[in-house]
Amino acid sequence: MLNWIVTFFLLAVVAAVFGFGGLAGTCAEIAKLLAILFVILFIASLIYSVITGRRPNTPLV
Repeated sequence: MLNWIVTFFLLAVVAAVFGFGGLAGTCAEIAKLLAILFVILFIASLIYSVITGRRPNTPLV
């Protein structure tokens, strides 16, 4: 999800440099929405792990 946030942010910057204000604003709003969603899901997963006392299964690669 962080990759998508960075991608939309970079698209917004490039669009703003080339003068596409509407597209830049749209990409910035999408990046902002994804960042907020990421933070909410991250906090929810932290709370869940504290309540249940379980750690996530990590691959042994």
